[in-house]
Amino acid sequence: MGVNLRDLVTPVTISLQELRGRIVAIDGYNALYQFLAIIRQPDGTPLKDSHGRITSHLSGVFYRTANLLEAGVKPCYVFDGKPPELKGIEIERRVAVKQRATEEYHAALERGDIEGARKAAQQTSKLTREMVQQAKDLLDALGVPCVQAPSEGEAQAAFMNRKGDVWAAVSQDYDSLLFGAPRLVRNLTISGRRKLPNKPVYIDIAPEIVRLEDALKELKITRNQLIDIGLMLGTDFNPDGFKGIGPKKALKAIEEFGSLKAALEQKKLEADPTTNFDAITEIFLNPQTTSDYHLAWKDLDHQKVKEILCNSFDFSPERIEAALQRVREASKEQNKQASLEKWFG
Repeated sequence: MGVNLRDLVTPVTISLQELRGRIVAIDGYNALYQFLAIIRQPDGTPLKDSHGRITSHLSGVFYRTANLLEAGVKPCYVFDGKPPELKGIEIERRVAVKQRATEEYHAALERGDIEGARKAAQQTSKLTREMVQQAKDLLDALGVPCVQAPSEGEAQAAFMNRKGDVWAAVSQDYDSLLFGAPRLVRNLTISGRRKLPNKPVYIDIAPEIVRLEDALKELKITRNQLIDIGLMLGTDFNPDGFKGIGPKKALKAIEEFGSLKAALEQKKLEADPTTNFDAITEIFLNPQTTSDYHLAWKDLDHQKVKEILCNSFDFSPERIEAALQRVREASKEQNKQASLEKWFG
């Protein structure tokens, strides 16, 4: 789900060229779910190989990562570990959503509603351990490093951003800001031309960046207060949030009372007595992270990539070869430019 801060923060549109030479930490699970949701047939069926195995995630990982490498961006992918116990309710909610969406998908197909089927299908995505490993193997073949987080991938990416090991955290969710990421880049894994739901209209989606310091200054709040706003709106650890409280009301409550705790003490807000707000706040302020990672980009293994995608999963050798060729040519040009800058710099 992720916390909805869309109406409170002001992102700035950026281009891939502005990320050239930058290291970015991509929330792996977030990206894979995006690929599984978006990369589908018109009726919502995911891409599959001749054995019926889903390949949408591999298509997304390959072509999106190849585009980033071609643009001179240095991505690493951060994968979730064990979720905090407080995330249990949200996990159960997601299972229920998938079940309902699956039923809606089949019903839409039966009545011939292709658009409705595709919309419902996007909420049915299931990511297995096997699929995650397939993605990691492909990234390794592309020479791109992966980081295994002990718990939340977004928390780990934010930690790496704060340390200065990566320039930005990449995710579609705003939770990265609550975890303290100085820079959050959105739309990097889904940028391009996209169809609007239920409309025959296409729009161009561009990458955008939210800088935590700028967002806090604009809202005139602290990071702790931003976390309080997140708690009011609902996070992965209290998905229901506060009934009737939207972004503007949450901000107004902080402006008036200074904190969620003060608002609750003055009985200006009513909360579920079973919700442990202090424990959730602690997850955002001091999440489980690790410094045990090594960011190193290797030369892409041309043959291994083709073995994984073409030999094992029936991808078109011609299309894969064309994409690999673009990455190789771009890499040569980037290395040449780096040598010239070093020589004349």
